[in-house]
Amino acid sequence: MTAVNNRTTELKKEKIFFPNLDGLRFFSFLVVYLSHIFSTKYDYIKQESWYKFVKGRIFYDGDLGVSFFFVLSGFLITYLLIKEKEFTGNVHIPSFYMRRALRIWPLYYFCVFFGFWIFPLLKTAFGQIPNETANPVLCSLFLNNFDRVFNGPPDASVLSVLWSVAIEEQFYLLWPILFYIIPPRFYSYIFIIIIIGSVTFRTVYIDRQIELLTPSVISDMAMGGLGAYLTIANKEFLKKIEKSNRIFNLIPYLVVIIFLLYRQELFSTTFLTIIRRIIISFFFVWIILEQNFCKNSLFKISRLRTITKLGKYTYGLYCLHTIAILIVISILQKLGLNKHSWEIWLLQLPLGMLLSIVISYFSFTYFESFFLKLKDRFAYIVKQ
Repeated sequence: MTAVNNRTTELKKEKIFFPNLDGLRFFSFLVVYLSHIFSTKYDYIKQESWYKFVKGRIFYDGDLGVSFFFVLSGFLITYLLIKEKEFTGNVHIPSFYMRRALRIWPLYYFCVFFGFWIFPLLKTAFGQIPNETANPVLCSLFLNNFDRVFNGPPDASVLSVLWSVAIEEQFYLLWPILFYIIPPRFYSYIFIIIIIGSVTFRTVYIDRQIELLTPSVISDMAMGGLGAYLTIANKEFLKKIEKSNRIFNLIPYLVVIIFLLYRQELFSTTFLTIIRRIIISFFFVWIILEQNFCKNSLFKISRLRTITKLGKYTYGLYCLHTIAILIVISILQKLGLNKHSWEIWLLQLPLGMLLSIVISYFSFTYFESFFLKLKDRFAYIVKQ
């Protein structure tokens, strides 16, 4: 490992930067956050028309946000792996694993520790009985998604979001190996085979919890990876993206809004459920390519400077926002400020977001940054 570290230090590192990805990450997180923040124990609030529309229709789950994270990860990781092979002549698997571990593991294992040890103590202190069903061994091995299949949703809310991080880690375990052993001229087959395999898996196991099973959702990453591959390997494709019509490029944004509003109706049949992730990820890839390569965009997300800056803390926001929401809801409940709809909108919603940002900022600045500095030592391509 020392030799690998020295090699990355000696080589002049190529710089690649996609300025619009951070903003896209934040909006993906926002969908997840909004699916969690509208929490209430009062049935009369749940029966109100606004609640049925906002929570019952638009943000009944955060799957679209998670799916976007998957597609974006597939795009970025694939782009960097292909560029690394072009730049150095190879894919350096140990360095890749070390970079991913330094980025993901510290905060992830903090959340696991908090969920299994701190959360039960806090719950007991508030006079409640801990009832954790999650398996600490499976969670420690990044098998949270399978744990949810076997044991159901965890008791600790901080553990409940880690299933998607686990799937990404499983993806990271496989992806560099494929690009190491397969010659570049056959790269396109990686994406095609995985997409077909994923759809086949969803077809065979349609009656299972397919949205939690890695083979069922890895098509998201493969679709993102295919987008990255085409921009590098196909110059004509890249030129078309660069020169594409700005009005035409509104289509994926409008379609995503339609998905938010009507996805329950649109994907109600078995066939559409099977190909659902392919359809959705296609439009997500389109947005990613349009934002990063189109020269005629109506609007670039990087112009939203506050959103872009917050996007830097997205990993912390995603992992830690359930802690912030739990704190805010507990305090509001203690003060009796959670009994009306207006209190959800004017207190619970903004305070939950504010505390999520504060916690994530401190996590990034005083915890994650230390490991991120180490991570660059193992990188051949770094952020500009």
